[in-house]
Amino acid sequence: TPPFLREGADRDVPTSGALTLAWRAPAAGVVSCGVGSRGLWSPPGRGEAGLLSGGGGRAPTPQRDNFPVPVLALFLSPWKCGHRDSFVVPFSQTFSLWLYKRRFQGGGSGMPNSRPRPRRGARSGGGAAGREELVSRSLQSAEHCLGAQDFGTAYAHYLLVLSLAPELKDDVKETFEYTLFRWAEELDSLSRTQDLLGCYEQALELFPDDEVICNSMGEHLFRMGFRDEAAGYFHKAVKLNPEFNDAKENFYRVANWLVERWHFIMLNDTKRNTVYNAAIQNAVCLGSKSVLDIGAGTGILSMFAKKAGAHPVYACELSKTMYELACDVVAANKMEAGIKLLHMKSLDIEIPKHIPERVSLVVTETVDAGLFGEGIVESLIHAWEHLLLQPKSRGENGNCEKYGKVIPASAVIFGMAVECAEIRRHHRVGTKNVAGICLPTNVKFQSPACSSLDTDETVEPYTTEKMSRVPGGYLALTECFEIMTVDFNNLQELKSLATKKPGKIDIPVIKEGILDAVVVWFVLHLDDEHSLSTSPNEETCWEQAVYPVHDLADYQIKRGDHVMMEVSCQDCYLRIQNISVFGPECEVDTGKNLTKNKDLLTLGSEAELCSALANLQTSKPDAVEQTCILESTEIALLNNNIYHEGFKMAMRKVLSSLTPEKLCQAMDTQCQNEMGYGSEESNSQEIIPEPFYVLDVSEGFSILPIIAGTLGQVKPYSSVEKDQHRITLDLISEANHFPKETLEFWLRHVEDESAVLQRPKSDKLWSIIILDVIEPSGLIQQEIMEKAAISRCLLQSGGKIFPQYVLMFGLLVESQTLVEESAVQGTERTLGLNIAPFINQFQVPIRVFLDLSSLPCIPLSKPVELLRLDLMTPYLNTSNREVKVHICKSGQVTAIPFWYHMYLDDEIRLDTSSEASHWKQAAVVLENPIQVEMGEELVLSVQHHKSSVSITVKQ
Repeated sequence: TPPFLREGADRDVPTSGALTLAWRAPAAGVVSCGVGSRGLWSPPGRGEAGLLSGGGGRAPTPQRDNFPVPVLALFLSPWKCGHRDSFVVPFSQTFSLWLYKRRFQGGGSGMPNSRPRPRRGARSGGGAAGREELVSRSLQSAEHCLGAQDFGTAYAHYLLVLSLAPELKDDVKETFEYTLFRWAEELDSLSRTQDLLGCYEQALELFPDDEVICNSMGEHLFRMGFRDEAAGYFHKAVKLNPEFNDAKENFYRVANWLVERWHFIMLNDTKRNTVYNAAIQNAVCLGSKSVLDIGAGTGILSMFAKKAGAHPVYACELSKTMYELACDVVAANKMEAGIKLLHMKSLDIEIPKHIPERVSLVVTETVDAGLFGEGIVESLIHAWEHLLLQPKSRGENGNCEKYGKVIPASAVIFGMAVECAEIRRHHRVGTKNVAGICLPTNVKFQSPACSSLDTDETVEPYTTEKMSRVPGGYLALTECFEIMTVDFNNLQELKSLATKKPGKIDIPVIKEGILDAVVVWFVLHLDDEHSLSTSPNEETCWEQAVYPVHDLADYQIKRGDHVMMEVSCQDCYLRIQNISVFGPECEVDTGKNLTKNKDLLTLGSEAELCSALANLQTSKPDAVEQTCILESTEIALLNNNIYHEGFKMAMRKVLSSLTPEKLCQAMDTQCQNEMGYGSEESNSQEIIPEPFYVLDVSEGFSILPIIAGTLGQVKPYSSVEKDQHRITLDLISEANHFPKETLEFWLRHVEDESAVLQRPKSDKLWSIIILDVIEPSGLIQQEIMEKAAISRCLLQSGGKIFPQYVLMFGLLVESQTLVEESAVQGTERTLGLNIAPFINQFQVPIRVFLDLSSLPCIPLSKPVELLRLDLMTPYLNTSNREVKVHICKSGQVTAIPFWYHMYLDDEIRLDTSSEASHWKQAAVVLENPIQVEMGEELVLSVQHHKSSVSITVKQ
């Protein structure tokens, strides 16, 4: 062990450079170790090496010893590195993994070409003894470094031990993993990405079949944005240990990113597949033999073309995961010889670099709910200019092989104005008062879809909904109307889309109602004979595009009114903007141009008029106007009055129960002052009790801290991160006459944002901590039980975590919809092509963001309690539970939807499945349906691990 690593030694060690251990195995077999560090010798310059031989001597230089450029050492073992002379290990905060090739021909001199000299007195067998001594001391040093939380040095020692003594792997594995993870955390915090990845590569060399290291590597890669690579490590971890819940949950989450769920829905859409196949067959039969598939996905359209007789066939796909998937699918269907797959954007394809010549047919389905959102216009302009043969002129006859064409040939976009309460509550704040908190008129809340024109970013100007399944349904306020047509075989028309001025559309209102949105869909004409519609009335894999209406003084419209809007195609998106309403007689625009302090008589109700007048009296002339962009779920939460009233009531009860304790503390202080323990000055001052400290660590925007601030002597802290959210909360506080600095932002007081849960002050504890237990998607928040454990330690006596406990409920259902949205169903849906086994590798057994109230399903049981998660009393939680479910109706169990009741206390409950809830529901989809008969019982096994819950059916 180097002297400065021994206990009690001077630790004046390098903060840059590397601790270099030079391993020597002389002929006599004695192991020796030389050390280079700051304080012993000058650190090397860039590209230099610093080595001291075991017997002492000069430090070599590149000029004198011809050192090569250092390379990254992925495995710090002299044997693995290909030579047995030297290697470098990291020290302390410096983890530069350098491997230097050094020929130790001489003994202590270090001179090249000199012969090694054995040490005096070297005995046979001394090498093994020396090795054991080095291993033993390195283990001791590693333990000492761990105690001092010097994880980098400890990691280096463990690498040395495992390279010298691989037989110790099982003994030190657990401690090595702990050291690796802690050192990786430090490297991550220092943004030393290459060093971090090098650590994991070394660890996986030593433990290639360790699922914990694989999973941890995947987590780091995912956070860095390498989703494809992360998925590979998560998948490997699950294969190594199918019961490893952390890896399973990680794989499911990343699988949703890599293979979006609509792939399964589209591949299961038999009508869509059949129509595309027929159109491609027609084109190929008419002579369009050379084909390019843009945005190939699994390669299904390419394989349709190949089966129809096309040759050659090219397919490009940008996603690495989908490209690799397509390669496997094409090979499994024995078409790899006839289809050339390209991992690239179509915009980057060059002739003859990637394909030898122009093609006669482009097939694509790069269309989203708004038609243009996946870049079809840009890709087809490029294709016509660089990849396709020239189009056939009107009336011109001849072989189609000489001309270019596109499938789909054209599209017609339609729209309809609707009333829909579900869309309204997710995109428009419909209340001026939330649990006693006034929302000022100088704050305007918008969803991202409404705000897309007001920002520099290219934001999708619409959201999407399956209108046939929207909770509460919708009411059509106008007839459906044509918005735009586009010819994909006309280059000039495609080019003019982006430059064309917005067109105005005037639509008569046919029904009275509240104008909430314009819903958009399209008819895709693949050729003259075949078309697909995405209308809400069609059974289709596509959703509809929804353009929420905002900035109207009055959203109530009646028969005879006219809805005006402007339509354009900008930034590759269909945009519908400047929506306004005109009455049948008066041509006054009641849209965006209406100001707050004139035209008040046009307001829709007496209540709104009173509110506007009150605002005129109380608002300051220089009031700051603030637009706050909230996610649709955050707007729905702001509209959820039951949620806020429930929290207000629960917080008041807790604070009231703590008040006598505060009064006793104040009386004790007063008694001490009266008995002379305090100064005369303190006697004359009024006693101000310590405030109650309330911390809200909810995800996203929350006004709960402001509500808490209205409940007495309370110091509320908000953990919102975005500046615009903080400004908005400050304006709301000011409008509600809060004393300045009442509300504070907790992250300004926390040095490490990853450690949000801390004491409010060194000598104070929290009275209430509000945790976000359920994600809007319907899943339990990651690491919520770990956060609850920390929170319990930070509460004062009588303090509470909200919610205090959560009950999870579920029921058995038969739902073909959930089955088809979760996995491709055999080869029949894909017209005989073998795709299912490959894409179903990314099958996720959990479906999220469900609306149980409108989900097409047949309930086969009544709701049952599946699990209790107690945040205040953890010993009431069980990790495994069996639940018997009584079958009320015969059928096939295909899924188990679930939701939660969140108890703020034993009396105040929030239901995540209620109509007002901003939460959605989730469901476990069974891999194989189970036939059940009425009167039977089915046993569910519910397992709870950390924050992950799994539900399986026991046969």
